Amino acid sequence: MDAAALDQRTRTHRDGVPPDLVERLLDLGHADLVREQALAEDGDWYCARAWARRLAGQGRTDEALAVVARYTATGWFTAVAEAARLLDATGRGEEAIGMLRPFAAAGERSALAELAPLLARHGRAEEAYALLVPHIADWYLAEALADVALVLGRGDEVAERLAARTAPDRPCGRCGGPECAGRGPEPFNAVNLLASVRERQGRTGEALAVLYEYGATPVNNRDPLAELLVKHGRIAELRAYAADGEHPQAVRRLAEHLEEQGDVAGAVEVYRPHAAQDFGHARTLLAQLLARHGRGGEAIEVMRAHDTCDDYALHLLCGLFAAEGRAEEGLAHLDGLRSRRGEEEWELFRLRGPLLAACGRLDEAVEQVRAHPEGATWYAVEELGRLLAASGRPEEAVAVLETDRTLHRRDLAPLLVDLGRPEEAVALLRTPLPEVPLPAPGDYSECPPF
Repeated sequence: MDAAALDQRTRTHRDGVPPDLVERLLDLGHADLVREQALAEDGDWYCARAWARRLAGQGRTDEALAVVARYTATGWFTAVAEAARLLDATGRGEEAIGMLRPFAAAGERSALAELAPLLARHGRAEEAYALLVPHIADWYLAEALADVALVLGRGDEVAERLAARTAPDRPCGRCGGPECAGRGPEPFNAVNLLASVRERQGRTGEALAVLYEYGATPVNNRDPLAELLVKHGRIAELRAYAADGEHPQAVRRLAEHLEEQGDVAGAVEVYRPHAAQDFGHARTLLAQLLARHGRGGEAIEVMRAHDTCDDYALHLLCGLFAAEGRAEEGLAHLDGLRSRRGEEEWELFRLRGPLLAACGRLDEAVEQVRAHPEGATWYAVEELGRLLAASGRPEEAVAVLETDRTLHRRDLAPLLVDLGRPEEAVALLRTPLPEVPLPAPGDYSECPPF
């Protein structure tokens, strides 16, 4: 085994069984098949990881470690980290630390993030703190540093370090210049972390002041200030913050909070003023909220009131039409768009299939896809396979995808498992694909890899 090859295969799920399908195989009682792939000479990592975790869960830690040993022997850090977690979970923390330390010493970022909390859990938080302080400019490691500092009671110290990295007169961390147009806090989440430290110290007022003064940085569509206001029940402040028209994540969080409290009408009213401009996707969020509470008809009107060809919005609208038993209206809506635009590219055309199926016209949908100018492309074939599978005709879906089983193997394999052919599915996924040379710099390609 080769570490670089393992890393590439795992990142791309190339020539292997993806983790969701591994779990599905286990759930369906195909543990022997997973074990076989885990222990094979050219073993599958996700099978090995799942099998090792199962053994560890049964108290068979040494057997679990033996499963991943061939992978760790390559020096591939992903496997080393998994082995360390297995050790730590069974009370062998010092061995886990020993496995991670050489990688951390070599500057492996992920190793530092794994090792520091492990040290802290085993009474060596000072050592963890010393490891992380030099990396405070790295957002990922700065999060771990804040956690360790709070364990040590050194929250004020790390807060001062973070505050210094948000000062408006500091030099740019990239170019060193005092006036850089692209300059922001470094790391980018320094303000959020500073507020988090203060809040976890019980100094909520200071945490809020930090976020108001510097401005929170939304992460994963979440606004830290909005989250903090909800956590501490300061809903009136959240309303004021959301009302200024500049913080879409705050609008969303307020509506979510009201829905969680059972105030659906209040949540609807939060979104309505923003829906016309679709501020922060308020239109689609409002439609989804209405649909969740049995008001699909209103959701359709919210979406239909705005003539759009946006793929996501149309996908939602067509799904609402089908769910409400109004698939024919959905088809008429698509017809209207096509007549006004004079064309219907594939991204819009593909929305017809599920609507036709919902009308009991699946065979017509299949014929339309096959007759489409793009009907023979790989993406149209896969779309047709999914349509047939979703309509309860998996055998026909398999027949469609079998036209090029290697190309369509990611869609084909789960269907084979469902049809009681798991060995065939795994063999298909584990068949090595021929290497495709990357285009030379400057070359243009319409086919993957782009």
